[in-house]
This record gives sequence, C-alpha cells and structure tokens, in this order.
Amino acid sequence: MRKKIHHQLPLAQPYIAHVHAKELEAMDEILSEMPSVLGTIQRELSRGHSARLGREGMTAEQVLRALILKQLNGYSYAELSFHLADSTTYRTFCRLGAFGSSPSRSTLQENFKKISPVTLQRLHEAILRAAEASGMEDGKTTRVDCTVTETNIHEPSDSWLLWDVVRVLTDLMRKARRYGATASDHKRLAKRRFVAIQNAGKMERRIPLYKDLVETAKGCCEEALDVIALLERLDEKPKRVEKLIERLERFESLGRRVIDQTERRVLRNESVPASEKILSIFEDHTDIIIKGRREVEYGHKICLATGISGLITDCVVESGNPADVTLATKMVDRHRALFGRVPERMALDGGFASRANLEEMKNQGVKDVAFSKRCGMKIEEMVRDSSIYTALRHFRAGIEGTISFLKRVVGLERCTWRSLASFHSYIMSSVAAANLLLLARHRLAT
Repeated sequence: MRKKIHHQLPLAQPYIAHVHAKELEAMDEILSEMPSVLGTIQRELSRGHSARLGREGMTAEQVLRALILKQLNGYSYAELSFHLADSTTYRTFCRLGAFGSSPSRSTLQENFKKISPVTLQRLHEAILRAAEASGMEDGKTTRVDCTVTETNIHEPSDSWLLWDVVRVLTDLMRKARRYGATASDHKRLAKRRFVAIQNAGKMERRIPLYKDLVETAKGCCEEALDVIALLERLDEKPKRVEKLIERLERFESLGRRVIDQTERRVLRNESVPASEKILSIFEDHTDIIIKGRREVEYGHKICLATGISGLITDCVVESGNPADVTLATKMVDRHRALFGRVPERMALDGGFASRANLEEMKNQGVKDVAFSKRCGMKIEEMVRDSSIYTALRHFRAGIEGTISFLKRVVGLERCTWRSLASFHSYIMSSVAAANLLLLARHRLAT
C-alpha cells in the first residue's frame, strides 16, 4: 500500500535552533507548496503494486525528502538509514514522526530508483517557478558552461574488459546449473592471462596473451548461448529464470562487442571511433570525454545554465562528446521552453563562440551575448556596450564556482547509480537538491 502523504502528520519534534535545521525547515515549507509532484511520484512507487492493499510503505513525500537529504549530504544508503533513525531533525523533515519505524538502506535504494528522470525534471521546474514567484530568479540573465560527471567505472583497458566478460558470464552460468546447464569455469585461465598482460612490458609479449584471452572469451560466449538455449526450452520458467536469461543475453552481446573491439584495436592495430567503443560492460552507456588538452574522462558531458541568482536553471545530459559550439542555440531554445521567453543577456565560455551562433542568438531575441573568447568578433557585435561585455565576462566566471559547488556538495563529480536512466535521475536529483538549498537560504535571508 502506498500513500502520497500522511494526512494526519505523526507526532514530531520541532526544528531545533541551528542554521542547518533552519535551512531544512525552509526547504520543508517549499516542498509543501508542490503537491502536484507527489502525485506523480506516488504512481511511480505504486507501479506493479496495489496502492490500497498490503503493508504500508514509505509515502511519496517521505521518499522525495529522503532523496533530497541523501544528495545534499552525500550519504551512502547505510549512512542515510542511520541518520534517519538517529536524527530527530531529519525525521521531522522527512515526516517520519518521533516514534515511527525508520527505512532500511535497501528500502531507500529500491524507492529512489523508482523515481524517473522525467518526474525529477518536473520537480526542478516547480522549484524554478517558486524561485520566480519569490523574486529570486527572473530568467533575464543566464550563463552556460559544460562539465563532466563520471560514471562508476574503473580505468578501462581491453584486457580488463575481457576479464570482466569471462568472470560475469561464468558466474551467471554457474547459477543455471540448478536447471541442468553445464558449463566450464574459464575464470582461472582468464585471470592468469589478464594478470600476465598487465605485467608484460612490451606489446610483442602481450599479443599472444591477448590472443589466448580473446579465445577464452569467445568460448565463454559460445557456452553462454548454449545455456540460454537450454533455459529457453524449460517447460516452466519462473521469473528468476527469465531474469537470468535476460542477463546472459545482455552480457553475451556486450562480450561480443568487447571481443570485436580488442581484435580491431590490439590484434589488427585499427583505430576504433570513440562512438563505437565500449568502456564498461556494467555501464555500457559511458562516453569518452576529451576536452582540449586535459586528461580523458569517462562519463557523460553535462551542459549547465545558471541565472543571476546562482540557481541551476537548466541541466542537460548530452549523448557522446558534442562540441560546445553546437550547444549554444539549443540552450537558448530550452531557456525559452522553461521561462516562456529568451534571456536578454547570455554569457558563455569561449568554446561556444562562433559568428553563426552569435547571429542565430541575436535573431532569436537575445540582446547581449558575451563569449569569453571573441574569436574574431568585435565587442560591438556581441553587446550594446563594452561595460556590459566586461560585466558579462565576470558573471560567466561565476559558473565555475557553481560547478565546483555541485561536485563537492551534491555529488556531481561521480554518479554511483547504475544504468543510463538512473544516471539521468541522479543528475536531476542533485540539481533539485542544490536549488532547494539555495532557494531556502534566499527565503531565510529575506
């Protein structure tokens, strides 16, 4: 059974006289003004279950508030579970009451993962509307820059990917033995070849080891296909068998891609385009991000826009590694969709600069556009006055501090959630948490 809110609030302690508690109290009031978002969350939490029958689970309101706490403090699920049991302030904020039970870490994880990125985007937009209503943000001035959020993977290498394929497929096939499947254990041989490749100094010594490891991975994939065929022929397939088949098919397919990539890159010395590379069999959506001469990063490019208030007005998870110059006009279009009008003034990093972008943004109605690098364009072409250009350049530099805040405080440095959909949810929940905190501080200061 799942409720949107508790209509009769449980007995709870009042907020204590501490700055952090006052911020939470202000955030409490803001969230209470957004009941429409809770209805969507309730439907997502109840999907596949009866909303009226069974044991009562966490309400939509409790789940959302607990998620905000997790992102604001960078807690693990175990840490969050402890603090929700231990802290009266956190229990009051999450509407758990003074004497109610506390959610376990597995309950928290299960509930958070059910909230879709679309719903969190709606929460983000509701916070923006609240900021507009309070006079904190008007959307007239904006700045744009990009950063990278890493996925939760280790430094990729061909040998490590092959070892992962063999290890995971072997473990999955072992689970199929109870249904009559037989498969060899390739892990010992694969581990030896993997370690030998790591210790081999020259490529000439690595090539034969790679060939052995590739053949081992191929054999493992062939056996996985046999196991899948056997499981498909079962008269009765419980849900766990269907899930096992699904996982075997997924990792066998990824294993074929890893084998092909290794043969091309290592054995045939071919160059594989970044868009075709697989960097992890667990987070196969991961992109290679290279920005200028900086070190390579593995994750997703995030395009951020902030307003004069410091609020993150827009956040886009990009696919691949598009050049910044291709994103400028798209951010203007998104700003119009969010605020109903284009900004009057925009400040952007030099990577967004091009004459075509300037002309298009001016045509859309942006009065002043300041790129941090002029790239052959005159100041008079971008803005109405040189003092405006100087002010916008200084304003643009402030987004670096915002990005640092997002990475240090709300976890935008690295996403620890699995799958691409969960990556989007993680990013939007972090942005929503940051904006809630900033809006709460604004209300306390006024």
